[in-house]
Amino acid sequence: MKIKEGFVLRELGGQYVVVALGEASKNFNGIIHLNETGAFLFNQLKEDVNKQQLINKILEEYEIDLENAKKDVDKFIEKLKDAKLLDE
Repeated sequence: MKIKEGFVLRELGGQYVVVALGEASKNFNGIIHLNETGAFLFNQLKEDVNKQQLINKILEEYEIDLENAKKDVDKFIEKLKDAKLLDE
């Protein structure tokens, strides 16, 4: 899975937001707010990765156990799917 073309992550005043640019902005009106972990995962999804790779990346980056890493990745993926930001 990978973030669709036209969606970018920006940091504004210590807050992370995802916005649509160009053609993507015609179908997506709004902003998605992310925390630091969400921003990290979003950046990982600039390349085509699978769920297990995301879990491994978050385990390498943060002090978190496997169960919570899985829950966090699942929740994040669902958020992106709901917003139609993922190419699967």
